[in-house]
Amino acid sequence: MGRDVSESCIDSLLTEMVSTYCNRFYANKPELAARRTEAIGYQVGHQLSERYTMERPCFSDHLEAIKFICKDFWFELFKKQIDNLKTNHRGTFVLQDNRFRWLTRMSIDQSPENGTSEELSIMADNKTMQSMHLYFPCGIIRGALSNLGIPCAVSADISNLPACSFVIRIKA
Repeated sequence: MGRDVSESCIDSLLTEMVSTYCNRFYANKPELAARRTEAIGYQVGHQLSERYTMERPCFSDHLEAIKFICKDFWFELFKKQIDNLKTNHRGTFVLQDNRFRWLTRMSIDQSPENGTSEELSIMADNKTMQSMHLYFPCGIIRGALSNLGIPCAVSADISNLPACSFVIRIKA
């Protein structure tokens, strides 16, 4: 029971944070709202990574650190591991979560056929809000990897809700 309450609190906090930054603080500047949301996620990820790796030996390479993010770190955050990890072995990794918890409660009606202009506008707004919710977890991943000594850029793709792919590009 206690776990369910804390998950709903995190869901509400994330929703309220994104809404506040997008609609109140930076209503006319979505790129600033995105940057600020990602920066908060970065701090959270950095601190969580520090906590979860406190009693572990240092990772020997990037792949080992990414595997830690996919297994142990993701499990601590979402009580499940990443569903799929792909790499091109040149510094790019794709983490696939087929049922990303923070997107499961969002609308998944994406059918634009025969929609009115008002319906299409609402769908576009929903897509924008969904993508705004992803800056926070992208920041968490980037912060965690930064704490592990891996500078990177993280982006997300939500072409098939509630699945989500996080693309990590290691900076040289």
